[in-house]
Amino acid sequence: MYKINFEQPIHVHFIGIGGISMSGLAKVLLKEGFTVSGSDNKRSALTEQLEAAGAAIFYGQKASNIVDGIDVVVYTAAIHADNEEYMAAVDKGLFMLTRAQLLGQLMTNYDIPIAVSGTHGKTTTTSMLTHILLAADTDPTVSVGGILNAIGGNIHVGNSKIFVTEACEYTNSFLEFFPKISIILNIDEDHLDFFKDLNDIRRSFRKFAELLPADGCLVINGHIERLEGITNGLVCKVVTYGTDTDMDYSAANISHNELGNASFDLIKKGTFVKRVSLSVNGDHNVSNALAALAVADLLNISAEKACEGLKKFRGTKRRFEYKGEVNGITVIDDYAHHPTEIRASLMAARHYPHREIWCIFQPHTYTRTKALFHEFVDALSYADHVILADIYAARETDTLGISSKDIAESLCREDTDAFYLSSFEEIEVFCLEKCEKGDMLITMGAGDVVNIGDALLKQ
Repeated sequence: MYKINFEQPIHVHFIGIGGISMSGLAKVLLKEGFTVSGSDNKRSALTEQLEAAGAAIFYGQKASNIVDGIDVVVYTAAIHADNEEYMAAVDKGLFMLTRAQLLGQLMTNYDIPIAVSGTHGKTTTTSMLTHILLAADTDPTVSVGGILNAIGGNIHVGNSKIFVTEACEYTNSFLEFFPKISIILNIDEDHLDFFKDLNDIRRSFRKFAELLPADGCLVINGHIERLEGITNGLVCKVVTYGTDTDMDYSAANISHNELGNASFDLIKKGTFVKRVSLSVNGDHNVSNALAALAVADLLNISAEKACEGLKKFRGTKRRFEYKGEVNGITVIDDYAHHPTEIRASLMAARHYPHREIWCIFQPHTYTRTKALFHEFVDALSYADHVILADIYAARETDTLGISSKDIAESLCREDTDAFYLSSFEEIEVFCLEKCEKGDMLITMGAGDVVNIGDALLKQ
C-alpha cells in the first residue's frame, strides 16, 4: 500500500469528496498544504466549503476529472470498479487508497490517535469528547460524522498531538486504523449486507481491539454481552464503564430535568468523583458520556473541565435535533435507523414535554429492514403513532420482497396506531390534519426523511 509522507504535500484527488467523512479528510489535507481535488454528484454546502478553502471540485464522476498532476486517488466503499473516474485512475497507474486507509495513515501523524467505535453513538460520543478536549484547551484535530457547532462543521484541525475520529465497522474499514486509545460503545447486529451475523461482527470488533499497542488503552462498555470474547488476552490496558458499580467508571443516581436531560453521579472504582449534568436527553447519552469521561481521565483532564465541556454539548445535527414548531407541534429530527437507536430515541422522547409522540420513520436499506423486521416493529411501538415512509434504498437495488407497508401492518396487529403513506407530500398533509397542539413529531431515519419536517415548518 502506498504511504503518504505528510511532511511532503502532494496532489490528492477524492472520488466522492462531498461525503461527511471524505470532505473532512480533504479539509485536513488542505490545512496541511496538500493540493486537493475531487468529484461529487452534486453541489452541497460541504463541497462549497472545500472550494472556498482551495479545492478544485468536479461535479459528476467522469474520466476527465483525472487530470495530470494527481499523485494519489482516494475513494469510498460506494465507488465500484466499473466507475468511470475510478477506471481512469487505474488506467493511468495512479496510487489508490480507500477512505479508511487514508484516515488510518493520518492517525499515524499524531501521538494520541483516538478512535470511537460501536454500532451506535459514535457521532455523539466523538462530539462529547471533542467538547471536553476543547474545554481543556487541548486543541485536538477532530473528524466527526456530523455537523458540530462547536467546531463549525465536521472537522477541526488543531495544533496538538491529539487526533479524534469515528471508527466505522462497515466493510471492516476500522481495521485500517492505528489508534492509541479506542472506545467500543456497543456491538449490535447491523450492516448485514456485509457481515454474516452477530458473531461475524464481534470478530471484527475483536480484531479492532487487537490493533491497540501495549501502551494503548481500550475503553469498552461493560454491558456488552460476552465481553471477555472481546477483551481477554489483549496486550493493552482495558477500562470498563456502565451502570454497574464493579465497572471502572459508572453512573449512579440518574435523574432527568423537565427537558429529559440527564444528571448522574460519576463513580470511579467505587469512589464518587462529581455530579455530571448533560444538556442532551436519554439514558443512552449517560452511557456515551461515561465513555468520553473515561478517555478524559486517561488524558489527565480534570473532572471539572470534563463536566464543563459536557454541559456545553447540546447535540449534533440529526441527533434528536429540535427543529421548531408548527401549529403548536414540536418537530424533532433524529438519525436513528437501527432498532436499538430507535428505541433509545423514543424512550428519550418520553422524558421530553409532549402530549403524544408521532414518529415518521423511513427505513434505511432493504437488507437491514428484512433482517431486523421484528426488532423494528418492537422498537417503533414505543411511539403513540407511527407513519411509515418508503424504504430508502441507499446503495441497494433488490427489494428482497420487503416494504414499509409490511411494518405498518405488523404494528397495527400489535395494537400500535400505524400508517403507511407512499409520498412525503401525503405524509405532510396527513400530519397537519392529525397532529394536535402539544404533540411531538419526530422524523426518523438515515435517508432524506428530514425533508418532511423542514417542509412542515415552512407551512
